[in-house]
Amino acid sequence: MNINKEKIKQFIHYIIHKCEGKPNFGKTVLLKLMYFSDFNNYELYETQITDETYIKRKWEPIPSHFDDICEELKNEEKIESKQVPVITHDRNWHYSLKEPDTLLLSKNELEVIDDVLDNLSNMTAAEISEYSHGDKPWRVAKFHETLDPEFVFYRNEKYSVRDYND
Repeated sequence: MNINKEKIKQFIHYIIHKCEGKPNFGKTVLLKLMYFSDFNNYELYETQITDETYIKRKWEPIPSHFDDICEELKNEEKIESKQVPVITHDRNWHYSLKEPDTLLLSKNELEVIDDVLDNLSNMTAAEISEYSHGDKPWRVAKFHETLDPEFVFYRNEKYSVRDYND
């Protein structure tokens, strides 16, 4: 699968820019927002925003290129990351240092991302993790395997974003 790294960078930077001030916005929430944006877009338009491969890990689906892309964004001085101690662990916070470029994101893709942010970005890491673990692509994948976006077409009503009555 060919990925467009610049588009993924715009995608990640956009989400960080829109959510950075939220008290719950650590790495887990960011990864879940990416997952739901990509997979909701797949359900609606039969293509992911990023063509990223998501791997099932214990707590969240991890986009294959996430760490490398974030490192590039840091080197370009577009985002900053900090480890901040909280009660029982360190939280990885991301901050936007510049206005994000969105030229590679279509109007429909931005609408899908914004819809995900409106509906899910205020959830805590625990809440959004529990929610995501009920989504069909997560449930059918084995740990350390790729989540198949085709399973969005078998989501139950709680997760589905497409009107199948048309």
